[in-house]
Amino acid sequence: MMFNSKVIHRIGRVAFSTLFTGLICVGSPVVAEEELIGSDEFQISCAVCHGVDGRGNGNMAQFLNVKPADLTVLKKNSGGEYPFMRIFHTIDGRSVIAGHGERAMPVWGDRYKRETISGYGSFGDEGAVRGRILELVYYIQSIQQ
Repeated sequence: MMFNSKVIHRIGRVAFSTLFTGLICVGSPVVAEEELIGSDEFQISCAVCHGVDGRGNGNMAQFLNVKPADLTVLKKNSGGEYPFMRIFHTIDGRSVIAGHGERAMPVWGDRYKRETISGYGSFGDEGAVRGRILELVYYIQSIQQ
């Protein structure tokens, strides 16, 4: 298949404008919007127990048998490295082995799975669930002391 010079020029222009738009967005309000999304998900799903500030002092904390963790010191308590995958799996909760006892924290992976509109197909639905969990993981990473 041969392309004439007009087609090549048009392809180059589209590629350049896409690249340019992507470069402008790096470090712009788009990043702040992503942080805001994680913050909103945290306020909806986590703050009632962990508190608005993530320190374990939410409105429900006094009624729980197991005190919610202070999420702002996870990095500090893990030798200075944020335990990304441990936090992901803790929030998801679907891979916890039943023989290890009851979970004090809800299994958000199951809840998110039930809430996902099944329009994406099985892999897409799981991607949407993991996306919501990742929002929380990255937001919690952003509040580390």
